[in-house]
Amino acid sequence: MKNSRQEAIKKIINEQCIERQSDLAHALRHAGFEATQATVSRDIKEMMLIKVADANGKYRYAFPKEHEEFLAADRMTRTFQESIQSVHVSENIVVVRTMPGTAQAVAYAIDYLKWREVLGTVAGDDTIFICVGDRQDIKAVLEHLSRGE
Repeated sequence: MKNSRQEAIKKIINEQCIERQSDLAHALRHAGFEATQATVSRDIKEMMLIKVADANGKYRYAFPKEHEEFLAADRMTRTFQESIQSVHVSENIVVVRTMPGTAQAVAYAIDYLKWREVLGTVAGDDTIFICVGDRQDIKAVLEHLSRGE
């Protein structure tokens, strides 16, 4: 079921301009798949979908042709610099606000980089919660974010 749903997602994002998770969930339901927001969110993360700007400046989901290209160091640095709007700290949680539609791409990059200080990330559309294992490691996470490494 999951594989066929993800194949449907590939087809949908190649044929339609999907701007939000809710749009994707609706398109999946129209295609005959049960699709909750949580399911769509997991699929987006697993498939490493990213948001790209179209000719009109709107952001839409896309499937990167080469994941290695997306994960190149200079590309990740640019993603951080262009997407992150603000960073706030509360105890051992770092809250990152991003441009709309870019939080999942930034969170994926953080997860991919496997910063030893980070236990995990949760991303919405424009907000990321980063759980840091020890409050003393907050400074290192903030440095990672500012350098985009």
